[in-house]
Amino acid sequence: MKTVSPLIWFVCIAGFMCSCDANRLYENNISFNNEIWHKDSVIAFDVNIPSGQVAYNIFVNCRINGQYNYSNLFLFIETTLPDSSVKRDTLECMLAKPSGEWLGSGFGNIWSYQIPYKGYVRFPEKGLYKFRLQQAMRETELKHILDAGIRVEEFRK
Repeated sequence: MKTVSPLIWFVCIAGFMCSCDANRLYENNISFNNEIWHKDSVIAFDVNIPSGQVAYNIFVNCRINGQYNYSNLFLFIETTLPDSSVKRDTLECMLAKPSGEWLGSGFGNIWSYQIPYKGYVRFPEKGLYKFRLQQAMRETELKHILDAGIRVEEFRK
């Protein structure tokens, strides 16, 4: 009788644990070709908010490799509400300590971040909200960014 590899068990258990995320309403990440986020490249996410009565937390996800040249990442975040009104924010994401030590969770040379954007948000109405992310660094081609995305989850005490 053949035994199952411990690695296969680990992958199965990790996959099961990640899929049991009861708070998550929406999460999506978009990968960048050649780990480069061009300043004109805007990534977009359509999120259906089912209720204006529930509070949500919104996060920005990103993954970098250890060759990323900065300790932070500035983003422009544009949110289009169901009534077509638009809100625009600038978010600074701290990625490293002043000593240069990465703050995210890492494996090998890849670092992952889930940066709080807005907490305990009650959307004014239910419907389709469009989030657009654009890198706001001074680089035309921001290198060593693997992907970025949005996560919206129900606020739980």
